[in-house]
Amino acid sequence: MDLGLIAQFLANGIVLGTMYALVAVGFTLFFGVLDVIKFSHGDVLMLGTFAGFTVWLGLEAVGIINPWLQLVVVLIASMVVTAAVGAAIAKWLVLPLKKAPPLNTLLVTLMLGTAIREAVRLFYPDGSNPKAFPALLPDASIDLGGFALRADSVILVVAGLLLIAGLNMMLNRTRLGLAIRAVAQDEETAQIMGINYMLVVLATFAIGSGVAAFAGVMNGLYYNEINFGMGLLLGLIGFSAAIVGGLGNLYGAILGGFLFAGLQVVGSALLPFASAYKDVFAFAVVIAIMAWKPTGLIPERASERV
Repeated sequence: MDLGLIAQFLANGIVLGTMYALVAVGFTLFFGVLDVIKFSHGDVLMLGTFAGFTVWLGLEAVGIINPWLQLVVVLIASMVVTAAVGAAIAKWLVLPLKKAPPLNTLLVTLMLGTAIREAVRLFYPDGSNPKAFPALLPDASIDLGGFALRADSVILVVAGLLLIAGLNMMLNRTRLGLAIRAVAQDEETAQIMGINYMLVVLATFAIGSGVAAFAGVMNGLYYNEINFGMGLLLGLIGFSAAIVGGLGNLYGAILGGFLFAGLQVVGSALLPFASAYKDVFAFAVVIAIMAWKPTGLIPERASERV
């Protein structure tokens, strides 16, 4: 295998890893604050991506064709819609089940995800077929000795990493971040200290969902296609990444996202005759890692949640 091909695999892995890390961060935030697994996360992400796609169709219809302006509006629309849906789920589904067995919340969010997915398939115009997502980023590339470095991939990775860095800074350097971490460690003491518990929970679910929406748009820009089932696989991979990294640990979620992407790339390289099995290879390795490290690669500590 030549160096150019290896570099291409590496570049693909970095893009995918950034995408998966953004999804995994949401699972970590939800679990850190409320100890819940929100299995509708991937489908909410898909819903936000379709909302952004719909906004793009509207911009095209009114004659706004500047790709950078379109990209900004699509991202804002997607993240706002997804954040609002995430906060609504927290308020009207997750919080009312707070005292119920964890399995109840898991099943309710799983069923909600199925309902969202089927609603898009049935009620969105021609929703059962894939949609061609617009190429809003530059398509130029630089040839580096057999390796084509795509401008859109560089922009996506830089933007995704900046978003992750911003989220980390928010959690560690702002009053909202301090409140989120306080609730994650001890919600009763946090409320006694005057922290608005409801506001923190809603903000956490909105932030986690909004960040995932960025990953959904990123997925559409990278593959130039979206479909009603995209959230199912992205959600499963994001959850697996959060688990293998250490559920409840932000850095573990990021590590898990890049690890899963790396495993997919290795699977593609080792199984060139059957690259369709790269997901099978990645999940098999993740299962082996979980058997070896049941608490994840970076185990959560009660004093460092989220």
